[in-house]
Amino acid sequence: MAQDKCHLITQVGQPQVSHCATPLPVQESLALGKHLGKALPAVSPSPAAGRVSLGMHDDLKEMLDSNKDSLKLEAMKRIVAMIARGKNASDLFPAVVKNVACKNIEVKKLVYVYLVRYAEEQQDLALLSISTFQRGLKDPNQLIRASALRVLSSIRVPIIVPIMMLAIKEAASDMSPYVRKTAAHAIPKLYSLDSDQKDQLIEVIEKLLADKTTLVAGSVVMAFEEVCPERIDLIHKNYRKLCNLLIDVEEWGQVVIINMLTRYARTQFLSPNQNVSDTKEPKAEAASLAKRKPYVMDPDHRLLLRNTKPLLQSRNAAVVMAVAQLYFHLAPKAEVGVIAKALVRLLRSHRSVQYVVLQNVATMSIKRRGMFEPYLKSFYIRSTDPTQIKILKLEVLTNLANETNISTILREFQTYIRSMDKDFVAATIQAIGRCATNIGKVRDTCLNGLVQLLSNRDELVVAESVVVIKKLLQMQPAQHSEIIKHMAKLTDNIQVPMARASILWLIGEYCEHVPKIAPDVLRKMAKSFTNEEDIVKLQVINLAAKLYLTNSKQSKLLTQYVLNLAKYDQNYDIRDRARFIRQLIVPTEKSGALNKYAKKLFLAQKPAPILESSFKDRDHFQLGSLSHLLNAKAVGYQELPDWPDEAPDPSVRNVEVRGAPQGAGCMGGQGGVSSQEEAEEEGQGRLPKGSHGERGQVSPGKAGCPSRTPACSEPDSPHSPSEDEEEEEGAKKAKKKKAPPGRKSHAETSSEEASTSESSSSGSDSGSEAESSVNPFSLNPAVTPPPPQPIPSSSIISTSLVTDLEGLTLTDTSLTPAVSVPHALPGMSRDPCPSWGLQVGGSASHTPAPRPRQLLSPAFGAVRTYELLHRMAGEGLSVEYCFSRRPFPGDPHMVAVHIQISNNTDAEVKSLRVSEPKLLSGMRIQEFPEIERLAPGDTANVVMGIDFCDSTQAANFQLCTHTRHFYVSIQPPVGELMAPVFMSENEFKKEQGKLTGMSEITEKLTLPEKCRSDHAIVQQVTSAANVGRVPCGADNEYRFAAKTMTSGSLVLITLEQREGAVAQLTVNSEKMVIGTMLVKDIIQALAQ
Repeated sequence: MAQDKCHLITQVGQPQVSHCATPLPVQESLALGKHLGKALPAVSPSPAAGRVSLGMHDDLKEMLDSNKDSLKLEAMKRIVAMIARGKNASDLFPAVVKNVACKNIEVKKLVYVYLVRYAEEQQDLALLSISTFQRGLKDPNQLIRASALRVLSSIRVPIIVPIMMLAIKEAASDMSPYVRKTAAHAIPKLYSLDSDQKDQLIEVIEKLLADKTTLVAGSVVMAFEEVCPERIDLIHKNYRKLCNLLIDVEEWGQVVIINMLTRYARTQFLSPNQNVSDTKEPKAEAASLAKRKPYVMDPDHRLLLRNTKPLLQSRNAAVVMAVAQLYFHLAPKAEVGVIAKALVRLLRSHRSVQYVVLQNVATMSIKRRGMFEPYLKSFYIRSTDPTQIKILKLEVLTNLANETNISTILREFQTYIRSMDKDFVAATIQAIGRCATNIGKVRDTCLNGLVQLLSNRDELVVAESVVVIKKLLQMQPAQHSEIIKHMAKLTDNIQVPMARASILWLIGEYCEHVPKIAPDVLRKMAKSFTNEEDIVKLQVINLAAKLYLTNSKQSKLLTQYVLNLAKYDQNYDIRDRARFIRQLIVPTEKSGALNKYAKKLFLAQKPAPILESSFKDRDHFQLGSLSHLLNAKAVGYQELPDWPDEAPDPSVRNVEVRGAPQGAGCMGGQGGVSSQEEAEEEGQGRLPKGSHGERGQVSPGKAGCPSRTPACSEPDSPHSPSEDEEEEEGAKKAKKKKAPPGRKSHAETSSEEASTSESSSSGSDSGSEAESSVNPFSLNPAVTPPPPQPIPSSSIISTSLVTDLEGLTLTDTSLTPAVSVPHALPGMSRDPCPSWGLQVGGSASHTPAPRPRQLLSPAFGAVRTYELLHRMAGEGLSVEYCFSRRPFPGDPHMVAVHIQISNNTDAEVKSLRVSEPKLLSGMRIQEFPEIERLAPGDTANVVMGIDFCDSTQAANFQLCTHTRHFYVSIQPPVGELMAPVFMSENEFKKEQGKLTGMSEITEKLTLPEKCRSDHAIVQQVTSAANVGRVPCGADNEYRFAAKTMTSGSLVLITLEQREGAVAQLTVNSEKMVIGTMLVKDIIQALAQ
């Protein structure tokens, strides 16, 4: 049977179905139980039902043989409960089958449930009751008729094929859609039993395809796929009806229909991308394009795309995946992007769903890279992801890498290299190699980063780095002889065979670049030759041969020694290689003409390897299929047809309407799409309202669930707004008709606010970490990441407001009028915070939801000064600086640095300015205005702004005068990279709950005696970091909150006093490096 046709339904969350498209018997028993108003797994009130054993089967047989229907019913309930729990009840078959003629309807239903399960195993006994099953086909109860047909089709005996054929034909004309559905399920069973019945079964399929009920549609299409998928003519007349019924079909049926319609559309419509040039020969392509007519999409093609689009919001992952593959294979390139958000939503599902979705996204991202670029952060790897998910996400990130985002991606890769998962680390290093191959601009940066990894303690990391470096060096070996020398030194330490072999190949291939080192490497390898792995021995022989040809004076004896060792090796490959090479490079009387060409054979120019994605050629398989997942053709897989060169006649899909019968699900004979009103008048075949700009009203049990239901709405999503854009647009149009002109409806305003707040919050997370002390993958300033988004419209509170909020005091020091500033610079104001009204980021019209988090006035403690330039080094010019903790005017992401310049010389200093800043990628600097003159003995105070990009890396620049240049650097303490933020106790707890695991750092400390009072603790914490106090109900707990200046990431600090002087400090922040450094600084401040 066609095993591939389910299209991974079971992998992506669909209920399991058998290969012949018949639901499981237990599921049918549950359906029967619902009709009876009783749930079968709990049918027995007696506790004995849960302890049925072989010893009790005799009691069940007696109960089945009794004349009382109540005892028979109790026995059948116990037996079905046994089956539901997976216990074997086949030995009861003779006793049960006798009751198939029971007059009690409840008993009869349960007997049929049992027979469906065991009829195939006990065929001989089932045949004895075949006349009873035939009578059951005439029963007035639709469930009995369906059950009788199901049992009959489960008896796999060729002799009853004619009886089954007759039963299916009668059931196909039954008044009950449930019985007709069962007939559709029986068709593949009969076909697998006797394929000679195909012609008769096709007639039944044709009849059932014309059925207008949603219950039958999915089952009959599955029967069509199993029996006669080549009979595309059967679909013509029913195409529009299936498109219109699709939204209301059950989820399993939706998947089957969508996959069938995908193949149908590929044979009946022209390619929507036919006028888009993909050919490398522009002349031939231009000539062929000139002959083509302008493309106009067939209305039936558009109908299919429009009616499947609402299903992207389905709660079922298999349905979403089916629609995604349909759009990828059928939609114009400009419209394919709508599936990206739906697929990203599926990445929050179960691991098996993630695996299948990521396999398909990896294939799509090769040809449609721009589709997933806005969702780059959704493919970042979590520490909880299993290895196979991590590797697939790496694949997607590598496919999405371009010159714009490569710096961000490489910083992400640098974090991954520190993982404990060795397979994942190896895959990350390979991904770095692919990025370097694809983007020449960062090749040297990646190569330098990989060379730094060669000093890693982990041998597997070093080994994988060697293999990747070898491939990169092949592109330009002459420029990197130093790297080859460095790798040659690693042969003493690296023990991984593949890495050792790669180093030896590299030295042998480019031995001319390292003429002094290569012979010495061969000498060392000759010593350990007998203990090496086979792959290393082969490369030692190759190295010896190449050195013999290029430097025979130094290596002739070594080569002979290595070849003699290899001649007697246990591995016959190595023995053969040694004999072959000896004859080739050592000229003798017997050696042939090949000896002359030895150099050309061994030292020929070899092409650089092309590092490509393993998913590059997978798109020839239909996405979502088992064949695509395995990258091999599975049994029963049907190839996706090529687009036709000329469009077939569209009139074949026209249906004649005779007398306009009620519930007609087909459209009139013009070949176009009927109007919405006509479609809505049709009983079962109405168009989804969402496709006409209004939200589709779908019952909860169907796949196209409304976006406001919990299954579809995902407020947590950083990239997906609460409603689909197109539907939101349609909803606005519909509401504008009702609302008076010039006024917005309340729902529209709220949806706008919600989308605004989400977009701004997602933007605030876009800042990237650059905290590591040495970043091997840092790029030059030419490749900078996109600028971070501003903090959403939060206003800074003035001191007057802070005093009004004394109950919610943020820092004790900020409310104390007499603040000791012993080291404050002379030009700096001692006022804790002048009444500023500066707004930070965003516009006032955007109102964040649900409540803006306000930045506080700076937490001033004792201002600490730092020396920038000593008067001896500055030849009489001394410079000090401090962090004033005030917002830098004009840019809220910059840290304000107050600088005091003193002229201690006897001469006037002119033209004081900042020049040639050397900053890490992402950092920015706002220089202070040039000081034209500074008289002897005078002091000047200026302010400059620096965006440290949430990193403690120093900002390096030159301080210039009219005669001299001084190299200086400003390195911020981690506590100055943030600004205090106001939040309530509940908000603090909520945000803290989100930042757990690796985002939480906890340390225990002992508080000195002078630092145990509230005032002392708050003063020391706020002196170490620019944070604000959060109100707390507990007496022994102190809470502080802040946001990083660049990315706006929350930093939450909790200090809990315990017995005696013991305390526990907890810092929660997604910026783990900042959190770790902050813990050390606070502990140091509290210990003083």
